[in-house]
Amino acid sequence: MPYFGAHMSIAGGLEKAVERIMRVSGTALQIFSKNQRQWKSKPLEQKQIDAFLGACAEWGNYPIAAHDSYLINLGSPKEEGVEKSVAAFTHELERAEQLNIPYVVMHPGAHLGGGVEESLERVAKNLDRALVESRTNRVMVLLENTAGQGTTLGRSFEELAAILQSSAKADRLGVCIDTCHAYAAGYDLATEEGYAATFAEFETVVGMNRLKFMHMNDSKGALGSHLDRHDHIGQGLLGEETFARLVNDPRFIDLPMVLETPKGEDLAEDIKNLEVLYRLRIA
Repeated sequence: MPYFGAHMSIAGGLEKAVERIMRVSGTALQIFSKNQRQWKSKPLEQKQIDAFLGACAEWGNYPIAAHDSYLINLGSPKEEGVEKSVAAFTHELERAEQLNIPYVVMHPGAHLGGGVEESLERVAKNLDRALVESRTNRVMVLLENTAGQGTTLGRSFEELAAILQSSAKADRLGVCIDTCHAYAAGYDLATEEGYAATFAEFETVVGMNRLKFMHMNDSKGALGSHLDRHDHIGQGLLGEETFARLVNDPRFIDLPMVLETPKGEDLAEDIKNLEVLYRLRIA
């Protein structure tokens, strides 16, 4: 069965995100496990964990990922920033394991002028450190490709592969592909030839076995623009044909695919975007 869903707000409690994904009939979910604009948060209480797990069981225990805070930068050359980032990411891993969430999606960070190669090695080292310090053993970290704005890392499959190859904990690492980010970074998913070439390169450089999650976002930015601006399915420059290829690609039939597109509190946009994905899928 297809696993189509969306990133949902945890406003009002973690379990509210599950209630929201149920409202749109989603079968995959992404959340922030805490306020993503803050470095620290209170430890989870057992009643919070129980409420979330109970909601998940009612929903059907479909695939879930937690996205880490955008404040975290494991590739920073600045010691103070790295220490805060490692501590925060360790906490993200701990929370995910407590909530029985199998994946934590993370942006590799930014080199801030410190050099790409050195920063990629720094990301791997700090990821390894966080995995050890978190004392977790189940949750997997998913490296997300980026649009390549400024000094951000992860704009190419080669950069993601470099982190995987430098890590001593590579068995705990996977990848999440964001369609908007890939297009903005220069991967031409919008043409049949470009689509085939993109995933052939991914298979060669990273390995399809590493792909565990996908962000389904159309792109307001042009090919190679490095503009990270998500659009609704079929309304951006990727177009419906790209998403038709994705949802019907036999390699991705069981892959969780979540929206990160703009929406209001009534979630009408999510409902419409999910309807488009289901319509495009050939049963």
